Amino acid sequence: MGTDLSAHPGRLDRGRYRRKVQRCLDTLARMLTDGSFSFPRKNIGLEVELNLVDGQLRPSMTNSVVLEALDDDAFTTELGQHNLELNVPPRPLAGDSALRLEEDLHAYLAKAGESAAHTGSTVAMIGVLPTLRPEHFDQKWLSHKTRYSSLNDEIFAARGERIALAMDGPALPGAQPERLRHYAESILPEAACTSVQLHLQVAPEEFAAHWNAAQCLAGVQIAVAANSPFLLGKALWHETRIPLFQQATDTRPEELKNQGVRPRVWFGERWITSIFDLFEENVRYFPGLLPETDLEDPIEALESGQAPKLSELRLHNGTIWRWNRPVYDVVDGLPHLRIENRVLPAGPTVADIVANAAFFYGAQRALAEQERPVWSQMSFQAAEENLYEGARKGFDAQLYWPGIGWIPPDELALRVLLPLAHEGLRRSDVSDEARVRYLGIIERRCLARRSGATWQRDYVLRAHERGADRETALNWMLRRYLELSAEGEPVHTWTLDD
Repeated sequence: MGTDLSAHPGRLDRGRYRRKVQRCLDTLARMLTDGSFSFPRKNIGLEVELNLVDGQLRPSMTNSVVLEALDDDAFTTELGQHNLELNVPPRPLAGDSALRLEEDLHAYLAKAGESAAHTGSTVAMIGVLPTLRPEHFDQKWLSHKTRYSSLNDEIFAARGERIALAMDGPALPGAQPERLRHYAESILPEAACTSVQLHLQVAPEEFAAHWNAAQCLAGVQIAVAANSPFLLGKALWHETRIPLFQQATDTRPEELKNQGVRPRVWFGERWITSIFDLFEENVRYFPGLLPETDLEDPIEALESGQAPKLSELRLHNGTIWRWNRPVYDVVDGLPHLRIENRVLPAGPTVADIVANAAFFYGAQRALAEQERPVWSQMSFQAAEENLYEGARKGFDAQLYWPGIGWIPPDELALRVLLPLAHEGLRRSDVSDEARVRYLGIIERRCLARRSGATWQRDYVLRAHERGADRETALNWMLRRYLELSAEGEPVHTWTLDD
């Protein structure tokens, strides 16, 4: 999905596209068997999706103007005109890389902020922008690239009806639970979901263990890092991004849901033994949404000594939004494999983002290298239920963990996963300074039980107690959120003082 389409693909292209995707899959199988992949060292990468807001803290539909002013290949469009995406160049995990990553993120965001300011806009790092209104989901606000309009058209053609957003969440203290029921006539509710995506380059023989470990971590990741509690004026899940993204891109009408057809935003359904399992499921279960083909014959490219682009397989993979997605890519003529972790929301601060990354990379490695893997001791369904429980309730969730049973996410992190994360980062040759700094942030966040979501909910509740209605409370909250985010101190230190 990183490159634009040449034109709206026609329906007559689907058979050719399907055959080409299958040929790409066959080529990937040969490459995995032949040992064709480059793996000089563990590289990490990071993407951050951002919002633009105007002086009234409403979405600012100015991304094309801001990108033109930025003139930086690290930034690109996202689905909505109020979105930007930052792609940080890959780097090794070892040494002081995390410290340099924090510095680089600050520099990138400062540059984006300067360009946005010329349009009267401000950059906001938050999982769901709480000042979004139904009119911001009008199709006219899609970013001006063919791939976005094509994706919108194909999802609606498959559904044959409007997108239904239906969710409720834990009540604010002393209040009744709130429910959202809304219909959208574009996929722009997806643009409300701004995330951080963590990439890890993995050797083919290690991929399955790392992916299974990432699936085990998803529930606790989201519970301790939730930052998306409000949507369209309603207090919903602590990480409302999770159900919102699934509903906003759902190609299934109710009848297909009732038949058990799989959603395109997908946790999966089983532990894997190879990355091939994931790509093969994608091809077997999901029809192409954007059936564009190129001229490359991937098998001929492989036999001639080139790294095949596998363009159709990669494009297809980009329209299936697994929470831990397999990635095939070619850089400088060399093919490699990555895990893309898509669970986390953007924000609240750069320090929190890097801490979340360090926690994930460290705990993932330690779990992947255990003699008795944790996924051999729990069902896949339990891991999936952890994801939804953590997203819905945040620190108030009860997660299942083998050998322990049901446990709150903060206790699970403090007792089990933070010690593992320390060990995993040591094995990855991460410097002691970086390891202690970032895992210390996660530890103190768990001790305070303060995430971006809990701070937002508490601030809005306090604003209500001061007599503000919901719209005013959300506006006050977002203004203070942006001030604290810019100051950069981790969210566990934030207070409710103005």
